[in-house]
Formats: sequence, C-alpha cells, structure tokens
Amino acid sequence: MDLTYTEEEQDFRARLRAWLGKVLPELPAKPCPDDWPGRRAYDLGWQRRLYEAGYAGLHWPVDAGGRGATPTQHLIFLEETERAGAPYVGANFVGLLHAGPTIAAEGTAGQRARWLPPVLRGDEVWCQGFSEPDAGSDLASLRTRAVRDGDDYVVTGSKIWTSHAEVADWCELLVRTDPQAPKHRGISWLAMPMDAPGITVRPLRTLAGSAEFAEVFLDEVRVPVANRVGAENDGWRVTMVTLSFERGTAFVGEVVACRRTLGELARTAKANGRWDDPVLRRRLGRLYGEFGALWRLTQWNVSESEGSGGVPGIGGSVFKLAYSHARQELYDVAAEVLGAASLSLEEEWTLDRLSSLSYTIAAGTSQIQQNIVAERILGLPKGR
Repeated sequence: MDLTYTEEEQDFRARLRAWLGKVLPELPAKPCPDDWPGRRAYDLGWQRRLYEAGYAGLHWPVDAGGRGATPTQHLIFLEETERAGAPYVGANFVGLLHAGPTIAAEGTAGQRARWLPPVLRGDEVWCQGFSEPDAGSDLASLRTRAVRDGDDYVVTGSKIWTSHAEVADWCELLVRTDPQAPKHRGISWLAMPMDAPGITVRPLRTLAGSAEFAEVFLDEVRVPVANRVGAENDGWRVTMVTLSFERGTAFVGEVVACRRTLGELARTAKANGRWDDPVLRRRLGRLYGEFGALWRLTQWNVSESEGSGGVPGIGGSVFKLAYSHARQELYDVAAEVLGAASLSLEEEWTLDRLSSLSYTIAAGTSQIQQNIVAERILGLPKGR
C-alpha cells in the first residue's frame, strides 16, 4: 500500500476542492428529516451534480459507467467531500454502495446497462430487502419464498429494516428458491421493482424519530427471472459480494466524518472548559489514534479490493467490527463534552449518538463479525 501522492493525484485533489468550493454554496437548503420525498429529491439532485461533473461512481469500472479511478483517488474524493461538508449519499446509499457494485461485479451485460446508469445519474433509488423478522443475524435462515412460474418468480414473505423502501424504485431482494436445499444453497438474489403489485411498505420509526427503515410485505409479487443476478440458488455467494462492499468500503466516508467530528469535539471542549479534564483529553487522544488507524485500514482494504477485481476481502469484517465500537465511544465522549445539550433531540449530535447505537447490529452484528474474523482470518475452529 503506497501512501504517497503522485502529482496527478495532487492535481485531482486541487480540482475537486475547487469544484466543491464553487458548487456547495449553490445547493438548496436540506429538507426536514421526516420529508422523505424531499430528501429523495435533494439526494438525487446532488448525485446528478456529481454525475455531470464526472465524479459519480468515481471508483467503479469504466465498463460499468464509472471513471475507473485509482483507490487513492477514491479516498481523496471521500476526504475532500467530507471535509467540505458535502451531502452524503443519503437515499442513494443502497444503490451506490451495495446493489450497484454487486451488479457491476456479478450482473450480465444487459443488467449492468439497465441498472447502473440510472443509479449513477441519480434517476433511481434502491432499497435492501435482506433481513426478516426471524432472519436477522442468521440471514441464511430467511423464509421469503420465490416459486418459478414461467418467466417469473412469484414471491411471498416479508422483510424488515428495509432501508429507504418508502422512496425506492428497486429492491435488492434475497429469496429462497429451493426450500429443500441446505439453507445457504437455496437462495437467489433478485432485483424487484418496488411498484410491482402485491408490495406493501410499512415505515418503522427509529429511536431517533426518523423512518428510514420499513417492513415490506410481499403477497405473490411477480419478479421476472431476468432480474435474477447470478445463477438460481447461488444467491448466498452473490450476497457475500454485497456484504463485502457493505462492510469493506461502504463506511469509508463515515471514517472521515468521524475524524472531523472528533476535531469539532476537541474545539468544543476547549471552548466550554472541559479541556482541563485530563481523563477526557486522554479519551479524545485515544480516539484520535483509533480513527487514524481505521483510516489506514480503510486505505488497505480499498487497495486490496483493487487487486481482487474491485470486490473487498473479508478484512472488511475487521474494519466493521472496530469501527462500530469506535463510533459508539466517540458519541459517548460527545455526550460528556456537551453535557445537558446532548439530551436535546433538536441537536444533530444527539441524533448521531442515537444512530451510533445501531452500528454494532447493522451490516452484521459484532458477534457475527467476531466469528468471521476468528474462523476465516485466524483459522480458529468453529465454536460449539
């Protein structure tokens, strides 16, 4: 992993920084957190600006509509957009960071041509239909069933914690296509249009009061067989590709955001007198070291993914495990620095702290990540 910057990369940073300085003041005001149609329009509008400027899908392969940027250029892009306070991917999260990269890696030429350009242009939003009420951490025990009927699958079942389902055009959906096969071998990965008959979306209210998740009920929903990514019953392998992106590179921008937050906390502590507490200073210093190490691990993971055709390796589980706990501690320290102000739901800090509580569960619980690290990286025997 080469951590030095070439002249070309330094020029890329300068041009990106200049573009951000010009375009960010022109953005409209952010919509209310509960205004999901407004948030969708805002997020897609930002994606369209990235697309028109040549920054959409920066690190995606050229034949997938991306720019084929180097891992270092990708990291520079994330650093500069976070430092400038540019909008996050928002409602585009699943399409840009999960479904899109999976289709780029596993989809047919026709599937790539159909689904990837609208994601990059900011025309379509995706949601994720993986977890079920009885299949959370043990994802392979899912029961949503797809029965082949001619050129369609007829899908019946339900999903939960489906991100952005209320504003999505498509869903990356895991279904059981062979109930007789071992649970990891009878699963298929489908792209389901969210306007298909038989779909009911019921938003879920989170601890922070937002509703970016939903339950999705599927009553004999017909999904074309042509929408299957990968072979029938090979969906678990395709899912591992999706999860490798989710755990390995999807959180990259958030590490930069956390490092920026840490700096803001230090400045706040100096302003309100908390900086005189040596215990607090040590906690902030240790977190500074942890997020610095996480950034280096991020660089390593992104570099490794470049050498494996763009798919991150299982080292993403190491990152996800460490990042989840570091983020939670960061916002615990934030509460200590802010005092009573951290209790107000009107404060962004409070909402971020409540959100951080989910990180040891989302994208695979910490216990699952520990098992992956133990068994697949360290080669330890399976626990009993």
